[in-house]
Amino acid sequence: MFMHNKRLMYTVRVARPDPVLATLMLEQFGGPQGELAAAMRYFTQGLGEEDPGRKDLLMDIATEEISHLEIIGSIITMLNKGVKGELAEGMIDAMEMRNMGQNSTSHTEAILYGGGPALVNSSGVPWTAAYVDSIGEPTADFRSNIAAEARAKIVYERLINVTDDPGIKDALRFLMTREVAHQKSFEKALYSIEPNFPPGKLPGDPQFTDLYLDMSQGKEDMTGPWNSGEQWSVVADREEQAALDGGDGSASVAEMTESQLAALEALAMRTASAPDSNPTTGADLGAGPGSGAMTGDTATP
Repeated sequence: MFMHNKRLMYTVRVARPDPVLATLMLEQFGGPQGELAAAMRYFTQGLGEEDPGRKDLLMDIATEEISHLEIIGSIITMLNKGVKGELAEGMIDAMEMRNMGQNSTSHTEAILYGGGPALVNSSGVPWTAAYVDSIGEPTADFRSNIAAEARAKIVYERLINVTDDPGIKDALRFLMTREVAHQKSFEKALYSIEPNFPPGKLPGDPQFTDLYLDMSQGKEDMTGPWNSGEQWSVVADREEQAALDGGDGSASVAEMTESQLAALEALAMRTASAPDSNPTTGADLGAGPGSGAMTGDTATP
């Protein structure tokens, strides 16, 4: 059960309307790192959580994120106040309307949403549940939650840097700081699960858990604790990087029915290429400058 308190969690003070800045703020309203995405991520995780402590934590933070959504939505609304009234009362002419915002999202927000906050990001892309990346395994989900809080903090840092409004900076600093607090809580919850790595129940295959495959090779190769030392067995030889299982590195099916084999043979015969043919193609017929060598030509060395 949720009950709404009409007082915001943090006071919003906006110096003056600014629809362009309002558009940037939409990133934390309806964007992938925004407050709605966070609230839905933790709320759905909390509903499915079996551990009472983690369930309580997730529901607490999910509910707080909704209050953060209200704060950032209020900032957007205050930044659009002037335009909203002028637009509603027909007191803004066409040129002012076109100059009001510096990108199409500002115009869309004014015309389509009447100056109110919309569940889109700063580019006008609608919010989607695809932003919620939960997998239903706490040791995986809490790592994702930690990363989500870190990404949200960085977005708030960037928003703080694009405004000189002291009231907005103050509110954004509060929201940014709460991302830090949530990250700390999620870290504690993750590491209270022992063991918590690797995620899930099944152990990794010991043949491959300590292998480091040096797949990107060149003069800028670097070593560090992520790929060197006693913990790692490094495989740099290109030939050894293939067929790590000791097989021949091919793909095959052990058993197929006679009808399946016959169908595959018929398919192969019907779609077989003729390597000795060199037909004239549509590219030949429409070739112009810069097309390169066509059928019958000799390639330029």
